[in-house]
Amino acid sequence: MGFLDSFNVNASGLTAQRYRMDVIAENVANANTTRTEDGTPYVRKVVTFEEKNGGHESFNTIFGREASRWKGHGVKVSGTFEDTSTEGNKVYDPSHPDADDDGYVTYPNVNIITEMTNLIDASRSYEANATAFESSKNIAKLGLQMGQ
Repeated sequence: MGFLDSFNVNASGLTAQRYRMDVIAENVANANTTRTEDGTPYVRKVVTFEEKNGGHESFNTIFGREASRWKGHGVKVSGTFEDTSTEGNKVYDPSHPDADDDGYVTYPNVNIITEMTNLIDASRSYEANATAFESSKNIAKLGLQMGQ
């Protein structure tokens, strides 16, 4: 890993966590959206990450390599997926315009507590990357000062 690669690793982490926070904010904003453009309730979105420029190799394979030959230099968003495994909440409200024939309204599968927990996690990860970036910058400045 080269001297300036630490900046790229931290910057990719910052970008990925910022995107994750944006998706979480979208989930929270649509927690009560019972009808989207296609007529169905909003479905919670989940962000997944993967190693940047990395292959699908086992831990032993990656660990066994020398550090200079390691391919991954950061993280990237591998995709944003809809959470179809969690069911939406059904609430009895026959006066609601989106109620079904039995009087139940299907609300999105967004749990505010889960979203806030994920937001705290993403925020802490963002802060950790920002701190590491600042440390790398300070090390680089000290190295330049030593060369004077």
